[in-house]
Amino acid sequence: MPSSPSVRAPAVVLLAVLPGALLPAPAAQAASRTVQGGRLDWGIRSSFQSYVTGPVAQGSWSLTGGAATVGGSQFRFHSATGSYDPGSGAFRAGFSGGVHFVGHRQADGGHELDLTISRPTVRIESGTGTLYADMAGKERGSGRVTTSSQVPLATLGLSGIDMRGGSTPVSLVGVPATLTPQGASAFAGYYAAGTPLDPVSLSVDTNAPAAAKTTKSPQPSPSPSATRKKESAARVEDAAVDWGVRRTFREYVTGSVGRGRWALSGGAQDGGAVFRFPQGKGTYDAGSEKLEAVFAGAVRFTAADGLDLRLAGLTARVSSGTGTLLADVTRGGATEKAVPLVTFAAGGLAPEDGLAVLTEAPATLTAEGAKAFGSLYRAGTEMDPVSLAVTLDAKAELPALPDLGTGADPSDAPATHSAGTPAARPAAAESGSRTPLAVGGGAAIAAAVAAVLYAARRRRARNT
Repeated sequence: MPSSPSVRAPAVVLLAVLPGALLPAPAAQAASRTVQGGRLDWGIRSSFQSYVTGPVAQGSWSLTGGAATVGGSQFRFHSATGSYDPGSGAFRAGFSGGVHFVGHRQADGGHELDLTISRPTVRIESGTGTLYADMAGKERGSGRVTTSSQVPLATLGLSGIDMRGGSTPVSLVGVPATLTPQGASAFAGYYAAGTPLDPVSLSVDTNAPAAAKTTKSPQPSPSPSATRKKESAARVEDAAVDWGVRRTFREYVTGSVGRGRWALSGGAQDGGAVFRFPQGKGTYDAGSEKLEAVFAGAVRFTAADGLDLRLAGLTARVSSGTGTLLADVTRGGATEKAVPLVTFAAGGLAPEDGLAVLTEAPATLTAEGAKAFGSLYRAGTEMDPVSLAVTLDAKAELPALPDLGTGADPSDAPATHSAGTPAARPAAAESGSRTPLAVGGGAAIAAAVAAVLYAARRRRARNT
């Protein structure tokens, strides 16, 4: 008996897709692409985090190099760089940022447990994946300090994933990770080789090879006197302030207690561990290092317990080596203008080549700031550090913000997948496409075939 049209159609569509999934990518996709921007989310090992901060080790962890947190227990590494070959599926992406764990405090103020994991890199070739990282720490028991670059820390379970044929972004979600022998050694002996680590998720943007660019003749540098003249001018060409408010506050808002989120508006940008408030305008005196600048953008925090806090119109004031960050604070429907939130050390805000920079200056909550946060924190509480950049020359450029790639939303945790079902999402075949397309391996294809055949059998059974 002929198949009914309703059964034949999906079978034809599926069979039309299968050859493309099984065969090498078309020639148009063969050229290797550059990885530029993206993020890797990984908790390393959740039980290790709990051990470090628990009653036995009584320690803590801190973030370095612009790393951030996302979800309940994951660290977010940023600014991916590398390469991707859609023809073979070969993939390499290195990320910035690190995590420093300390525990078991000693009498001399040091720690028996002292481990830093930074600059993770994912390499995939011929169906095999490995996560590398820089490792520095004390060996358990002996206390011997070791530092190693790009240790093969974990093997990645890529069963059922076909990396070929993607464009941008390229994503992997919930990929199982297992500690290697080299990783076990670099992990200070806390875990044996073969120990399961937390699953790895990443998303990176890729670019087609760029056409050769014509080399421009170098322009003569301005004379020192001209540079000094521009730097002494009071007008700020552009400026930005980077501030994450407070890491634990962000985690409270988006975690299991707050069950909320934060949202940016008015041009504010997400840098993972910081919010960037751009388009600063104001005045700056290079001689006295005195600054007053107002910035664009706003951030709003909301949570299930009724929290609704909006910070906008941020202003930075620097004088005599001390800075104050102010904001218009909206809470409970009422707005208070120019509230001094934190003070920070601001010595050394001197211009060089038309750019004055202050990097991660320690910041302390003011009494007015404590009130703005609903007395959640006391005055004097350490808040996230403040970074400032001020351009005094139209040719000077602000420092780049960490690049999280397309579609990043750090106020939400990455999608959760079971350890046995990682998902690969290289994008659609057209080089200009920005729409992800799931590209599965043999297991996914077999499941799809089985589903269609099962539907066909059910339809035939109903027709007999």
